[in-house]
Amino acid sequence: MELFYATRDGQSRRIAERIAAGLAVQGIRVLPQDLAIVSPGLPSLAAVETGQAAGRTSPAAAQLVVLVAAVRYGLPLPEAEQFLARYRKLSKPPQLVLLSVNLTARKPGKDTAQGNVYLRKSIARHRLDPVFALAIAGRLDYARYGFWDRQLIRFIMRLTGGPTDPATSIEYTPWPVVDEVALRIAALHGRIAAPAGPNESTAALNFDSVDPGQLSRAKKIIGMTAMWRGGTR
Repeated sequence: MELFYATRDGQSRRIAERIAAGLAVQGIRVLPQDLAIVSPGLPSLAAVETGQAAGRTSPAAAQLVVLVAAVRYGLPLPEAEQFLARYRKLSKPPQLVLLSVNLTARKPGKDTAQGNVYLRKSIARHRLDPVFALAIAGRLDYARYGFWDRQLIRFIMRLTGGPTDPATSIEYTPWPVVDEVALRIAALHGRIAAPAGPNESTAALNFDSVDPGQLSRAKKIIGMTAMWRGGTR
């Protein structure tokens, strides 16, 4: 499995790190990779196709790719777009989990591939068939932005009915949902790594079967780990 992220203000990185922490609880070790660093030539994606990513040589290690990609001013980040364009051209692309981080997802019903316009357009634009796709709300923190960024984001918030007070700092990211996403990815990873049964398909997974007790325990462990590392701030 490979985990990539594209970020500007750090929230997508924190989400990717939280997912990595959740996967670690399940015994799956994965290192979040910043596309701003690995994007030139995208050697990591080429390695994914050959099963040699992150120093691994087993093809099974390259059967799943997770992308956490931020949206900025209503536009996807260039490195994420380049990554998805390259991914689409792979002869045998691995399964894809696509997570779009944007403030629109803070609204009810705007966190799905059907309800979130940015996620829906990304899937359509690159003709993707992700095994799992979700939009996750980010963080609104005007104090962290430069002057012009702050004005542009305030303008967008005014258009979408969001807060425009320059002192606003709101954590919209639903961390319990992120923890559940980590469990879903772990379940998917295990399903892909194991040979499918005669009546099973890796493209149609039932995530509703995740054990509620396991979810509760994992959330507690992940939450304690994130608080210790400062991941929820």
